[in-house]
Amino acid sequence: MSSAKPPTTGQEPLAALMAAQDPMRWQILMTTLALANTESQALMSEIMTGSGPLATVTKGDPMGASEAFRQVGINLATNPQALMQANLELMQGWMKLWQEMVSETLSQEPQQEKDKRFADPEWQANPAFKFIRKAYDVNSKWMNSLADRAAGMDPAVQLRARFFMQLLTESLSPTNFLGTNPQALRTFIESGGESVLAGLRMAREDVRKGNGKLYISQTDETPFELGVNVATAPGEVVFRNDLIELIQYKPTQEMAYSKPLVIFPPWINKFYILDLREENSMIRWLVDKGLTVFVVSWRSADKVTKDYDWDDYVKKGVYAAVEAALQASGAKQLNAVGYCIGGTLLTSTLAHMAATSYDKISAATFFASQSDFELAGDLKVFTDGPGRDYVYGLIDEHGGIMPGKEMYETFNWLRPIDLVWRYVVDMYMLGKPPRPFDLLYWNADQTNIPGPIHRRYLKNCYSENQLARGEYTVLGQKVSIGDIRIPVMLQASKDDHIVPYESVFRSAKLYGGDASFVLSGSGHIAGVVNHPDAKKYQHWTNPGKLGASANEWLETATETGGSWWPTWWDWLRPKSGRKVKAVEPKDMGLGAAPGSYARVRLSDIPLPQG
Repeated sequence: MSSAKPPTTGQEPLAALMAAQDPMRWQILMTTLALANTESQALMSEIMTGSGPLATVTKGDPMGASEAFRQVGINLATNPQALMQANLELMQGWMKLWQEMVSETLSQEPQQEKDKRFADPEWQANPAFKFIRKAYDVNSKWMNSLADRAAGMDPAVQLRARFFMQLLTESLSPTNFLGTNPQALRTFIESGGESVLAGLRMAREDVRKGNGKLYISQTDETPFELGVNVATAPGEVVFRNDLIELIQYKPTQEMAYSKPLVIFPPWINKFYILDLREENSMIRWLVDKGLTVFVVSWRSADKVTKDYDWDDYVKKGVYAAVEAALQASGAKQLNAVGYCIGGTLLTSTLAHMAATSYDKISAATFFASQSDFELAGDLKVFTDGPGRDYVYGLIDEHGGIMPGKEMYETFNWLRPIDLVWRYVVDMYMLGKPPRPFDLLYWNADQTNIPGPIHRRYLKNCYSENQLARGEYTVLGQKVSIGDIRIPVMLQASKDDHIVPYESVFRSAKLYGGDASFVLSGSGHIAGVVNHPDAKKYQHWTNPGKLGASANEWLETATETGGSWWPTWWDWLRPKSGRKVKAVEPKDMGLGAAPGSYARVRLSDIPLPQG
């Protein structure tokens, strides 16, 4: 039996690398480890004296994860057949593992690796690492199956158990530990331990930045400046109140369509994801099509707006922006876009407009936005009893404001492999400083949220699904989505982990008029912001009736390569009116795009700490 072939990527096998180290190199390594131990002790001290999760361990389990696990255990204890089947499959998995190890050793045929965490060739070439990786697969598959086998449980509790078990198994991946990560071990030896020392120092800096909580720096933010190399589309702030700035963009055509387009982005993030760079700017693309484009820039919650609720965002946000855009453009009607929670707000306002015969919006598009929250995915973990109480506690601890840093962390933990553990490995284990990346700069440029609107969103929309049921109240009046009879298009993304496409599809069926649905490839951001010139991903269309379910719609849909924007433009263009002379944005003395609200950073808004 011959030994396994060494990696062919130019990376030296660990065994050979370790054997090649002379005593002097080991002495250097030991000295560096002593320094790393000092850094590690300082790191733990800073965490324990700060406000992070390890420092507040005595507060228990605010999200109710352990209780959810307990309920699964009780359920399986009363259903011995399900438990027996789970354990049988675990045993079969281990038996298959031993058979595979023998078979692959004999055949010397490396298996194609699909999980990018295990891309290092050592996972295939080294039998020990190969076994560790496959054992992890067997055990994690078994652990993640337990919640699904618990029949008859409260769906909210089962979802919570499934979510936190997934987090647990992903945190236990062997790639997350120095001793079982071959890439980290190789770098550790080659650098004489400097990689771990550098990683610990970066971790300490991130803990200091998070006031005792690990706040992972995903990118180097220093090269970026709003209005200089991000958010550079020329325009003017033409309206401002204490909640929004309305930006009108400079036309690039002599003639423009008579109906402007007003975009309502989410207030959880800043609007400039739609104008990140010239080559992927949706705003520039729309202006070049001949549209007069306005975008709302929301104010990050502070002492002025911390008590604002949903009605304030309807009145001072949507209604105010529509009236200001019509005045600035001279138009009588316009079209609107709502992105994510901005779309939920727009839907609720359109329903109120329909009930009050306000007809100044003639068509609407929704990006990754849901109004029916029955299938809202893993975020529902944060909207049931324990999850909602935990979020309410955060709001109370911070003077009635939901901190943007907490929202940032929540969204990261919805995709921990890509948004947490990847950076733990790269920075803290490999010692690599974060690289500049404009998308991640935007992602970290969070906004605070007024407590009242966030409470209502979680309780009335997510938990009680009032908007979909016709029980939601806007400006004192119950509203129904079925009353919205203007044409609408709803876009969803196939891999969206924040707003699942099945949820968007259910929302599309609620509107009372002509509703179109388009599905794009990728996720919550890249699925939406995908410039046609990039020639990336794909999208699906299926004209006609929506059908019973998203899966049924998708089975008969037509797949087209590239961005969904041209398909949207084919829908939007005939609804945009005739061509008229383009209107230049007036200098109202409020400043140029991207405005002042977008420039406010979280560090500019001090919040009380609980």
